[in-house]
Amino acid sequence: MPTPSRVVVVPGEPGPLQLVELNLPDPGPYQVVVKQFASGICHSQLHQMHRPRTGVPQILGHESTGVVIAKGKEVTHVKEGDTVMVTWVPRDGENATRKAEMSTLTLPNGETASASCFTWADNTIADEQFVVKVPSDIKKDVTAIIGCAVMTGSGAVYHTAGVKKGQSVAVYGVGGVGLSAIAAAKVVEAYPIIAVDLDESKLDFAKKFGATHGINASQVDPIAAIQELTKNPAEVNMMGMPVAGVDFAFDCIGVRKTMEQILPSARPGVLGRSTGGTAVLVGVPGTNVEIDARDLLINEKKYIGSIGGSCRPDRDFPMFLRWYHEGDLDLDAMVTERFSIDQINEATTTLEQGKIAGRAIMEF
Repeated sequence: MPTPSRVVVVPGEPGPLQLVELNLPDPGPYQVVVKQFASGICHSQLHQMHRPRTGVPQILGHESTGVVIAKGKEVTHVKEGDTVMVTWVPRDGENATRKAEMSTLTLPNGETASASCFTWADNTIADEQFVVKVPSDIKKDVTAIIGCAVMTGSGAVYHTAGVKKGQSVAVYGVGGVGLSAIAAAKVVEAYPIIAVDLDESKLDFAKKFGATHGINASQVDPIAAIQELTKNPAEVNMMGMPVAGVDFAFDCIGVRKTMEQILPSARPGVLGRSTGGTAVLVGVPGTNVEIDARDLLINEKKYIGSIGGSCRPDRDFPMFLRWYHEGDLDLDAMVTERFSIDQINEATTTLEQGKIAGRAIMEF
């Protein structure tokens, strides 16, 4: 039986987001229909909204909590009534025996829109690979951001970089993803944990999640400030200068300037003794960048990317939920704004203007 749904749509032509009413189709053999409790409002979706419109409408959103209300006959890991999270990373890609399918909606005007998942809707439908079963007693609102913000930021520290106790970390950009990276760095006992942002209030906020130092990049050169904080007179580089810089520098923004700042923020190696630090690109890039190839070579540094925090949702969501329950990941504090689906244009405008300290969610 089709399921009524209110869905946010990016129209194919320039204009504000639209809220349409339609019927979701009955689930196919490998699909799940989810009645949603809350969805994250992710900064990366601004990129999708502001790309040149091609005449094809889009449906957005990729992190949520909800309850299963229908499923296909081949779906075995969840049943009707189960509490779940919807995410954009296949839950068990390593053991998957089939390729996840896109979901396609027919809009009221006859146009179609497709996505691997979409969570800016009160009811959604997705391939079972994007639906993760979680305990029924979790909080149904703030945990919605685990499916992207937490996974991306915390996973970048925990899995992609593999930060260890006592290693130094700098995080450029302390929105929801950056705060999640800082929280993971605290969990693994990194030190120092340096937050870099343009907003003093956001730097103060980051200290609630584990940042030990804050650098306001609107007032000082963050690279020089990081090097001053991490200078080690006991070690010298090939040029005879004290080694300075962090073991891992994370860009959680994706603008050209920060993407180019993280490599010189990483410490140099010491020839014959140790390799250099690692720059980790986490934020969705909006442009190409130039990096200093000599710095990369001579100082044996690394510049790597992290998509979805290198996470596997079936494996990692239970860990993030445990961090939350044990007080290591304060999702209640991280969610700083709440909107209804009718306020979606207000929500995205507020996000674009940088007025959201942590992460915003949409509640249904």
